[in-house]
Amino acid sequence: MGIPIEAARGVGGGYRLRPGYRLPPLMFGESEAVAVVLGLLEARAGRLHGSAEPAEAALAKIRRALPPALGRRVAALEATLRITRSSDGEPIRGEVALHLAEAIRRGLRVQFRYRAHDGTPSRRTISPHGLVVHSGFWYLVAHDHDRDAPRIFRVDRIEGVRFQAGVPATPAPPEFDPVAILGQSLASVPGAYRVSVVVELPPEVARTRLPDGIGVLTAVDRGTRLDARIDSLDWIARVLAGLGCPVTITEPPELRERVAELGRLLQESANG
Repeated sequence: MGIPIEAARGVGGGYRLRPGYRLPPLMFGESEAVAVVLGLLEARAGRLHGSAEPAEAALAKIRRALPPALGRRVAALEATLRITRSSDGEPIRGEVALHLAEAIRRGLRVQFRYRAHDGTPSRRTISPHGLVVHSGFWYLVAHDHDRDAPRIFRVDRIEGVRFQAGVPATPAPPEFDPVAILGQSLASVPGAYRVSVVVELPPEVARTRLPDGIGVLTAVDRGTRLDARIDSLDWIARVLAGLGCPVTITEPPELRERVAELGRLLQESANG
């Protein structure tokens, strides 16, 4: 646990804390530290109103209290984790997140067991590049050496992470952005509806108003085109209504009906 103990054998022997060492007021086990740090990271990212400043202060205290070895691993988790939206998602194993974060920090390849969405197991050798929490799910953005291609892995489906000691990871591509890569990947996943709309906002503004990872954003003459796979047309209609700008719907036709219906409801509410 990183606490210095001095001991003496024989008659009259014993043990004591090293003189001058002050025991921290709280001591965390590995899984406890991960749970506390993850909660504070989400709070710092704005999950609770006005929580960023106290969360950062609490994180600083915990960093000072952690033993050096665990502190370095938690620092790696902080440095590599990116958080977008939150909702209910599958729980992950804390030791898996720590191992992946440390591998990213040290630039090492890792091997693990992976369970696909249909339950098919496999063993993978990858170069990890980034961790992203999106809609309550944890994702690993990596280069898959078995497929020789970039891949996205759900962290809750990963088990048995092992470092390939002395084998360097394949570097991430220039200007690597794990959140953007995840968004592009999720946009290509089959969903209930393929949505394509143009919002009359510059791309840099659209990115701040649209949920992170919602889909692929492309600059066009009239603003920004959003291409995405969406399960709920009612949800995307509410998102578009909240942008505060003109929107042109290319597809699907059903989305125009949902937006029109939402507009009627809002108009009735305004006329009260």
